[in-house]
Amino acid sequence: MTSSTAGARIALVVLYTEHLQESRRFYSDLGLSFVEERHGQGPLHYATTLPDGTVFELYPATERRPVSSLRLGFDVVGRRMSPPLTPGRHVVDDPDGRAVELYVR
Repeated sequence: MTSSTAGARIALVVLYTEHLQESRRFYSDLGLSFVEERHGQGPLHYATTLPDGTVFELYPATERRPVSSLRLGFDVVGRRMSPPLTPGRHVVDDPDGRAVELYVR
């Protein structure tokens, strides 16, 4: 892998889920604060903006946009978790079974 200081950065991550409310709760428990959105006739979904400006959204899965595998990692404050987590790396599954790495400070 090569690294570069110039170029693209992730600006948007959309997770399609079969468990919209459970996923909102799961990711909210990691410290993300979602707002409910609907654009025109589109589906109800949840969105948040991460500290680096990346938009992270949860949408209901459909036949056209099914749940897919993806591995995410979040830097979190362990003492704010419920239950609190000890410092280090933890891997948990979200409501759709995706592995989510938690880097606990």
